[in-house]
Amino acid sequence: MTQKLTAIDLFSGAGGFSLAAHNVGIDVLAAIEFDQSAAETYRKNLVERLGAPTKVFAQDITKFDIDLLIRDQGIQKGQLDILLGGPPCQGFSSHRFKDSGKDDPRNALLIRYFDFVEFLKPKAFLVENVPGLLWPRHEKYLNNFLTLAKDHGYQVITGTPLVLNARDYGVPQNRRRAFIFALRNDVVRDGIEWPPKPTHYKSGERQWSTASSVFEKPEPSILDEFKRRLEDKFGYTEEESATKIASLQWGKNLELKDPCNLNMEHSVELTQVFENTPLLGGRDESGRELNCHKDYKGHKDVYGRIFPHQPSNTITTGCNNPSKGRFVHPWLPHGITLRHAARLQTFPDDYMFTGGSMAMAKQIGNAVPIKLGEALISEISKLLSAP
Repeated sequence: MTQKLTAIDLFSGAGGFSLAAHNVGIDVLAAIEFDQSAAETYRKNLVERLGAPTKVFAQDITKFDIDLLIRDQGIQKGQLDILLGGPPCQGFSSHRFKDSGKDDPRNALLIRYFDFVEFLKPKAFLVENVPGLLWPRHEKYLNNFLTLAKDHGYQVITGTPLVLNARDYGVPQNRRRAFIFALRNDVVRDGIEWPPKPTHYKSGERQWSTASSVFEKPEPSILDEFKRRLEDKFGYTEEESATKIASLQWGKNLELKDPCNLNMEHSVELTQVFENTPLLGGRDESGRELNCHKDYKGHKDVYGRIFPHQPSNTITTGCNNPSKGRFVHPWLPHGITLRHAARLQTFPDDYMFTGGSMAMAKQIGNAVPIKLGEALISEISKLLSAP
């Protein structure tokens, strides 16, 4: 019987990376997550429900005793197969302007991640972060990290972080993230292909999954309105719009008792704004103009409806709040539910999140999409298992 590969997940959040690892047959031995609600979500789903052999440490990683982890889990230096992790990315976020964020203390957590690499000496490590990690103002942290990797006997495959889009791997979401993948020098061999080849494309036989796949199929009258709007807003011909709508895959109905079947409660005024927003519409088509938008034409996605015929926009920690992005339901007068957001991250419907609605939205938005994680970790598993 082949022994399972092992992993440890740092900054594990609600368990996106770990669920992907579990699904491809890897034992995650430990997970470290400071956010108590996220750690509880991880524990309830992966440990209690799925039986993962993971010890969850709901602790501050900057104060964590790595030697204790090694002793507690019986891990010998160099024995661990994969170290996973997505250090908090807000300091590297594209929502920050000019040089803001360059000295954000959260950026130093990228270097803290390497402390675990140094102590554990895993065969491989994989880091996930936002593309802003590559911006010039953050090069000090990135260069320090890459230098540490080289000095401690690791080869970063492709040499630098690589930006991947989740939509290319079956996720119904346009989500670009930077990944640093490295192998220990004694594991590196010729002919390594990285990253995994995309499984989905803009056109052809396996096209990108669309946001429609997470929503229940609407009434024919709504589908007819979608057709008209595709023609008016996107310039489709009548035939093209009919073909597009007919090709869409729709999801199953939400369970009424699902605690994540929950959308933000809006004021009567805002509900009316969403009633007035046409299908495929945005804030500029709602009939309402806020003072802050009169002289500012950016952030047009806020208060906008999700486009069901395309991969959705990036799911963020404000995914249930229409003021934070294009997070209004495609045809109903409210924001998307937490379950819709989780589906866009390719979490299964039996994955339950704990805490209040804001805590759950944060967990969902911060997660690595499951299908993307599976594609990456499965490829690493093949590399490590090859003779």
